[in-house]
Amino acid sequence: MKFIGREKELETLEREYKREHGFCVVYGRRRVGKTTLIKRFIKDKLAFYYLATQEVASNAKKRFAKMIANVTGNNALANANFDDWVDLFTLIKEYRPDEKKVIVIDELPYIIKYDRSFTSLLQYIWDEILSDSNIMLILCGSTMHMMIKSTLDKESPLYGRRTAQIKLLALSFTTVYRDRNSGFEKAVIEYAITGGIPKYMEFFDNDKDIKENIVENILDTNGFLHEEPNFLLKDEVNSLANYVSILGAIAKGEHKIGAIASYLNVKNTDITAYMTTLIDLGIVTKIVPITEKDPSKSRKGLYIISDNFIRFWFRYIYPYKGELEFGNIQIVLEKMDRDLIEGFVAFVYEDIAKDIFIDLCLKKKIDFIPSRVGKYWKDDKNNSVEFDVVAIDNTNKRLFVGECKYWQREVDKDVLYALENKVRNATEILSIFDDHDIIYGIFSKSGFTQELQDISSSRDDIYLIHEDTIL
Repeated sequence: MKFIGREKELETLEREYKREHGFCVVYGRRRVGKTTLIKRFIKDKLAFYYLATQEVASNAKKRFAKMIANVTGNNALANANFDDWVDLFTLIKEYRPDEKKVIVIDELPYIIKYDRSFTSLLQYIWDEILSDSNIMLILCGSTMHMMIKSTLDKESPLYGRRTAQIKLLALSFTTVYRDRNSGFEKAVIEYAITGGIPKYMEFFDNDKDIKENIVENILDTNGFLHEEPNFLLKDEVNSLANYVSILGAIAKGEHKIGAIASYLNVKNTDITAYMTTLIDLGIVTKIVPITEKDPSKSRKGLYIISDNFIRFWFRYIYPYKGELEFGNIQIVLEKMDRDLIEGFVAFVYEDIAKDIFIDLCLKKKIDFIPSRVGKYWKDDKNNSVEFDVVAIDNTNKRLFVGECKYWQREVDKDVLYALENKVRNATEILSIFDDHDIIYGIFSKSGFTQELQDISSSRDDIYLIHEDTIL
């Protein structure tokens, strides 16, 4: 898969490169493309790139010396033994001292695992050797909690040294769709499964249909992604079974702490720490109605699996592990035939619509400056209401309310009328945003009837978004 997106991240790295002594921390979940980003950045620079592995410190130093030998051409270093990391970094400092150099330590947690003193030593190396040299240092790693603890946390010896940090996230749908040579519907389904994780996307052959890719890469017990959630979690957490159980409960439809705890037959307090970890890892997120002023303290929050692939895996793989072990793939295919589109993809389409909306705003296609983008719901016996997409423009006092329809047919005027009626009944929203002008949006993958288009063209408060384009 060719390199796509990451413009902002590359700009950050280039800015730090121009700094007198840049120290950048790059972290993010496995497979998200950290190494690819860094290699893209250093491809035209004098760089010392070291990929750590799980090995004892003495072997790590030997490989580090060989890396220096390869870059400098000093073959004598390849077989030399070094007892001290300080000597190795000093060699880099003294090589072509007038030329800007980049040092990359990729998968830093592997070194720390076998040498707990390494962060303290690296603090000394940076303070006394590298910080006054013509050098940029990049530390990178996939074990999120270890990267935060060892580089960003106040208790870390390296705290306060960094000049920038990049938490690399999945590619947005709009970035992926612009690059992939496929139709919108196929792109949405693929994104609903891969979640914009570059490594996952590599395994989805664009020349094959979605079902064939799913069978080969996920359903087949030998497929690359068949056990991916376990691999993703095992380096991050202890008590893997507890985390799997919690994710399984959420996938079953339990979205509140109390309901999850009850499903697992444990106390609420027994799962709080696990939920915090899953949120920190970006696997689970807490969503609250957009009207909540302090989301972190809101009691209206719902916990959902935010990682698309893990959500897919717990819906279609986890419940059928036994059957799949015996090669019974058909049972999962029949399940997907019944509800993949309406029960899974349509849900992800709401998040994709938010991404499309933000992209259209940034491109000035929609005259709106988003302050917050989310959704709204209120469960009330007398007045239940839900909006798929809600955005606030505090600058211009505008409120965007959107409806998403992942239908095979064109959307007609009745959807607009129903949306307007829901807004009239949303007393909480109307009260909180009483000084905001309301703008209506409808997202559709299959387009709109001519009658609805005629209504929209006669009003300036309606946006019809077909695929990723405003009609």
